[in-house]
Amino acid sequence: MYLLLKLGRPFSSAYRSSLSLQHFSTYVAEEPKIEALPTTTSSFIHPTAIVHPNATIGEGVSIGPFCTVGSFAKLGNGCQLYPGSHIFGNTALGASCILMTGAVVGDDLPGSTTVGSNNIIGHHAVVGVKCQDMKYKPGDECFLDVGDNNDIREHTSIHRSSKSSDMTVIGNSNLIMGSCHIAHDCKIGNNNIFANNTLLAGHVEVEDYAHTAGATVVHQFCHVGSFSFIGGGSVVSQDVPRFMMVAGERAELRGLNLEGLRRRGFSATEIKSLRTAYRKIFMVINASSGSFEARLADVEQLGELAHTSAVQTMLQSIRDSFAENRRGICKFRHWNGS
Repeated sequence: MYLLLKLGRPFSSAYRSSLSLQHFSTYVAEEPKIEALPTTTSSFIHPTAIVHPNATIGEGVSIGPFCTVGSFAKLGNGCQLYPGSHIFGNTALGASCILMTGAVVGDDLPGSTTVGSNNIIGHHAVVGVKCQDMKYKPGDECFLDVGDNNDIREHTSIHRSSKSSDMTVIGNSNLIMGSCHIAHDCKIGNNNIFANNTLLAGHVEVEDYAHTAGATVVHQFCHVGSFSFIGGGSVVSQDVPRFMMVAGERAELRGLNLEGLRRRGFSATEIKSLRTAYRKIFMVINASSGSFEARLADVEQLGELAHTSAVQTMLQSIRDSFAENRRGICKFRHWNGS
């Protein structure tokens, strides 16, 4: 049974400013007379909002016109729901989250959606709904966990896991631009930037500080390493090792993400070592250079390079891509020395 607040006297200016929705004052001419409101007195709910009496509402929460808050929802202190946004299912929002107009968070499914603090869910974004995996069995628990300080922009979709033993995870401080898709069971780290229309299939893993350009597509089970860059319009069907840049209709290695490394504070010495290692491994100029495995082993045994932390990290990332159940690394161009 949902609680519908009734209309009363004219809005007070404090009520309007607390909602940050002054331009919606024309919807009603009177202030709500709050009856049986299951919240603290410092929270504000628009009279047209539908809030279940069992929902947990923190202090200083603002719920705008035509919003819906389900019976198992938990809203942390200072959350703001803009007009026409909705929270369903077993969903918890941390403090100071903002749901823009039309945003939907959670689903009436077994399992849960957990969103940390200071997250923005953009206009008409859909977060924490049922996955699109045909192997999902109705009735199974499914989960989504989102960290703190994420900016999830308009029309983005983020799905829960496909099975109870897994979880879709979004870390902290990610910028996920408009119309992106993050499918079931993905694992996203921290401080990543996904440009418009980036599409991640199921079970994709993205580490930290990765950056995709627009219209990027990543095949299921691929890994995208930290500090990497994916060029616009790329289709990534194999792993992108750390520090590297890929591009192309079937993405190929195009060198190191040098600008990204500089911006993230890598020293000139570290970048020089990474470039030397990259050339020895990937820039093959003749048949005498040996196999890929031999070149990788040679770099691992070179004294100065082998003891550089950044190079070690890159080499380990390459090695990991060839582990069991991994997809190997993106193809690289062969040089002819001319």
